[in-house]
Amino acid sequence: MKSVLFASGFGLIISILLTPLAIRAFRQKGLGQEIRDDGPESHLSKKGTPTMGGTVIVAATVGGYVIAHLLLVSQPGRGFTATGVLLLFLMVGLGTVGFLDDYLKIRHRRSLGLNKTAKLVGQLVVGVTFAVLALNFESGGQTPASTSVSFVRDIAPMGLGAVGFVILAYLFIAGFSNAVNLTDGLDGLASGCSAMVFAAYVFISFWQFTHDCALKPIDGCYLVRDPLDVTLVAAAALGACLGFLWWNTSPARIFMGDTGSLALGGLMSGLAIVTRTELLLVVLGGLFVAVTLSVVIQVAFFRATRRRVFRMAPLHHHFELAGWTENTVIVRFWLVTGMAVAFGIGLFYTDWLSFAGL
Repeated sequence: MKSVLFASGFGLIISILLTPLAIRAFRQKGLGQEIRDDGPESHLSKKGTPTMGGTVIVAATVGGYVIAHLLLVSQPGRGFTATGVLLLFLMVGLGTVGFLDDYLKIRHRRSLGLNKTAKLVGQLVVGVTFAVLALNFESGGQTPASTSVSFVRDIAPMGLGAVGFVILAYLFIAGFSNAVNLTDGLDGLASGCSAMVFAAYVFISFWQFTHDCALKPIDGCYLVRDPLDVTLVAAAALGACLGFLWWNTSPARIFMGDTGSLALGGLMSGLAIVTRTELLLVVLGGLFVAVTLSVVIQVAFFRATRRRVFRMAPLHHHFELAGWTENTVIVRFWLVTGMAVAFGIGLFYTDWLSFAGL
């Protein structure tokens, strides 16, 4: 438990102290956010706010994880693991794709960075590499990922094979990284919602650690690899998001940009894959799913009928144009995420109770 507190604590400290330094540096270099012309008029005042704050979130997550390990280096079995390193690789890799996107937006002074093909290729390279490596590094009969589809644990008959898993993992990683990216449109919305999802994975992975089949071969135990190290990554990300949220909440002094949103979405999907809770993430991250669906529905319906379902997509802009203030949208969406996370954890725990006979 001490290691989890170290990871989250140092993730928080690094993020909350490093962010104001990043704000100052980005302002001096003119790294300001470009605002889409067709967005809500209230957002035009945000033009020029420093962006690429996701670099701080990624650095704080990696820093919290590494420091927690260095402080506990004398404890047996607490070294770096393949699962933890792979999760950080996924986060850093997608963060790099987002960084390139943000840089091009600033360089060309427009709200569009990488084109869709370039962004998808970047996500493809990172996601497929992660998926392939996650099927290797066996330890104790377990690899970081499984070829079975999972909900709160692997669904036994639904094996995909190695190729099928890699394809599904890529779609899952690209889908959730883009979902967080679409949600990152209001001050503190994506960082606050992400923090709640990471908090859920701190609970889930730590519960798996305390009921690991390698340690407790009892009914309902979990066949996962390195659950404690997964907890450290989730805890460090939780702390990093909370520290960043201190400066990102309305009125935001810095935006995470695609650097942060792609990295956070990628890490969420990676955590779901290694904890065997892929479909459960759809519940925990229900708000991200709803925001993404609002865009899909809007585009499909408009192409078919030349009419719009929502005043504007993504979903949070619809409510802004309906008269909700920005803070009202943010807080209510946080509440929705909190309820989704509570429901998801309830499903996870209910599964455990079914094995315990309670």
